[in-house]
Amino acid sequence: MSDDFDDALALANGPATAATLAAPAPRTPGTAHPPRRTGPRHPDEPSWDAARATAHRAARPLPPRRLPLDLALGHTLAAPLTALTDLPAFDTSAMDGWAVAGPGPWRLTDTPDARGLLAGGTTGPRIGDGQAVPIATGARLPEGATAVLRAEHGTVTGRRLTGAGPQHGTDIRPRGQECRTGTELLPARTVLTPAALGLAAAAGYDQLAVRPRPRAEVLVLGDELLHRGLPHDGRVRDALGPMTGPWLTALGAQTLVTRRLGDDAEALHEAISTSRADLIVTTGSTAHGPVDHLRAVLDRLGAHLLISGVAVRPGHPMLLAELPSGPPLIGLPGNPLAAVSGLLTLAAPLLCGLADRPAPADRPATLTDPVKGHPHDTRLVPVIRPEPGLATPLTYTGPAMLRGIAAATALAVIPPGGAREHARVRLLDLPQA
Repeated sequence: MSDDFDDALALANGPATAATLAAPAPRTPGTAHPPRRTGPRHPDEPSWDAARATAHRAARPLPPRRLPLDLALGHTLAAPLTALTDLPAFDTSAMDGWAVAGPGPWRLTDTPDARGLLAGGTTGPRIGDGQAVPIATGARLPEGATAVLRAEHGTVTGRRLTGAGPQHGTDIRPRGQECRTGTELLPARTVLTPAALGLAAAAGYDQLAVRPRPRAEVLVLGDELLHRGLPHDGRVRDALGPMTGPWLTALGAQTLVTRRLGDDAEALHEAISTSRADLIVTTGSTAHGPVDHLRAVLDRLGAHLLISGVAVRPGHPMLLAELPSGPPLIGLPGNPLAAVSGLLTLAAPLLCGLADRPAPADRPATLTDPVKGHPHDTRLVPVIRPEPGLATPLTYTGPAMLRGIAAATALAVIPPGGAREHARVRLLDLPQA
């Protein structure tokens, strides 16, 4: 099947009117197009939402591994993060000043370091009522201290410290204020941010049990693709090779390699059967043309097609296969925007499943302009957000076009039949570098 409906929509390059929201695209006289589906979607093609759910369920979480903290950023916790120590591990000063005991004035006592009690230094002797010692932020509080008098609130004359007496516990971080040993700090399936790594370090961890980033391999298919220079002699530049790996990386994968195989069925068979990746992504060859070998190769390998087409435009020829003894395979259509649609429809939820994360979430927004719809399929339309809560549709959104998606910050999910101005729609945020 073709995405000629989307091509026709893109030619308009202007906001739709309410009267034409669901109008079919005109056919240009004298041009030959493959037959366009006008009736209900094929019963074997799941809806866009159902396809996303299937892709997420199809993934088996990767086995956990232990990583040092400096390599764990962006990974998913495989088990709850529980504190290995009290936080703080001891009573500490929250300010620079003096640790005091009881009401003032206070007599300064000697400390092992002439500068007073310092963070990471010795605790110092116990102090009794009417005594004080200089203390720095983060230093361990001496026994007997009842509060910390801030440096700007006290005056020292000789060995005598005066100032307004602080209430009991002022500017002290008591042991266990944040958590006690064994407290769950983060649940399993949490994505490790810089702050989460800092918390893990404070709680005593050197390594963490995480789900590794899924390893992805990209196979670019098509003899018509050029890898350098200008298009010529009916051949076009490969746009999918340079962008598919980075898209997968932004979606949480570790992209191992991008291989360009042309339209060689044997090379495709060997590449799939020998892959050691956790996910194989192919571009092109998902239809039934004379050099579209992907489906035949999958059949030869004994793969099970979980999804063979999705009721979405652009990108409905996308597929998801389960190999007998290897990784899942996602087949992306050869048109660039259609491939992006496939990445967000199938690859994003599948990668979340491999990493044991919840399925990707969307969020609502209000359209600033109407958007034409397909009679039966969901449309994914590039949009920008002029301000929070709003979405403005972009032009140049045909399946072979990248100009719209390159400027977009999200894709709007347009239901069958289209959406009017001020309609509420769902947005898929696009990953940013």
